[in-house]
Amino acid sequence: MLKTNSVGDKVFFGLTILLTILGLLSVANTSAPLAVSTFHDPLFFVKQQLVWAALGFVALIVAYVTPYTLWKTFAPHIFVGTLILLVMVLIPGFGSRLLGARRWISIGPVVFQPSEFIKLALALFFAWMADRKMKIKYYAWTLVAVSGLVMLQPDLGTTITIVVVGFVQMFISGFPVLTLGIFGGGGAIAALILVLTSSYRRDRLVSFFSHDSDPTGTSYHVRQILLALGSGGLFGVGLGQSKQKQLFLPETATDSVFAVIAEELGFVGAFCLILLLTYFCLRAFKIAKNAPDRFSQILATGIATWLAGQMFLNIASMVSLTPLTGIPLPFFSYGGSSLTMILLSVGILLQISRYATPQTADYSAHNSGSRRHHRARHN
Repeated sequence: MLKTNSVGDKVFFGLTILLTILGLLSVANTSAPLAVSTFHDPLFFVKQQLVWAALGFVALIVAYVTPYTLWKTFAPHIFVGTLILLVMVLIPGFGSRLLGARRWISIGPVVFQPSEFIKLALALFFAWMADRKMKIKYYAWTLVAVSGLVMLQPDLGTTITIVVVGFVQMFISGFPVLTLGIFGGGGAIAALILVLTSSYRRDRLVSFFSHDSDPTGTSYHVRQILLALGSGGLFGVGLGQSKQKQLFLPETATDSVFAVIAEELGFVGAFCLILLLTYFCLRAFKIAKNAPDRFSQILATGIATWLAGQMFLNIASMVSLTPLTGIPLPFFSYGGSSLTMILLSVGILLQISRYATPQTADYSAHNSGSRRHHRARHN
């Protein structure tokens, strides 16, 4: 039986508290004009985010004191339950439609997004399968099923995140790169077909390559983002002084929060934010590297990849490195489901960090042996 040797990664926990506080301040700042316009209360959105943050920290504490091995026992049940929620969200009467997407389930006053739950559920399930050394076909069919359900909502950003997490976990599990490459190539072709056959996704792709194609229509969001970034300059227009958040920039408190931060704090402030989030993700990967066993290593790697991938996708879309995906920026975007699941996952990482065993060389040797085993099995 594993014995804990510490209270966990204190720096990682401190970063979590700092990012949560900064995120709440960001939501209060960026959402105020919309909150006043819609609800006549400038603090409407941040009040809700505070409630979710409190619930998230309760979940973090529960996960921190719960032995991570317990997640292994319930991983299949959690995954199946979340998969059912993904199906339910597509059924009229269960799922709620907003802005042309069906991504939410409403139960009384509580509204949540099952696609946020599946990120952790899939990471748990893949770690469970890896611990049992299951064949790649089981990973492949699971990933296809989950990605398909999320794309039907539609939610391209979450689909990309899920696929990246799945591939990284399969790679760490020891599957040959060539096999993963073939599988990935097929997935890329399928994704391209889905983009080209959907007017909504096709318009986003066109606006990415040509910002002037429809300045008051499909390209409007991108142009307003670039205006915000350009207005910020080196040091920004000043905290709280953003013009774009005054209902010019769509989704200021969710998808586009980074653009408002860059406008108000400038390149320097935005760069500091990126450094802070990057350091947070690196600490998560360090926990994964030093995790004590195969299940915890692959689970922690999946969570760290999810957080890093989501951060990259959001910021990359804001600076026009990638098309807009509509994915939230961890900690800073308004959204209760996202924040709660992130804090729960942080609790799992902190629990794993309590059993840290820095034996990178031993793990590398084991992982190399695992790769040879999988290669021999598939050949």
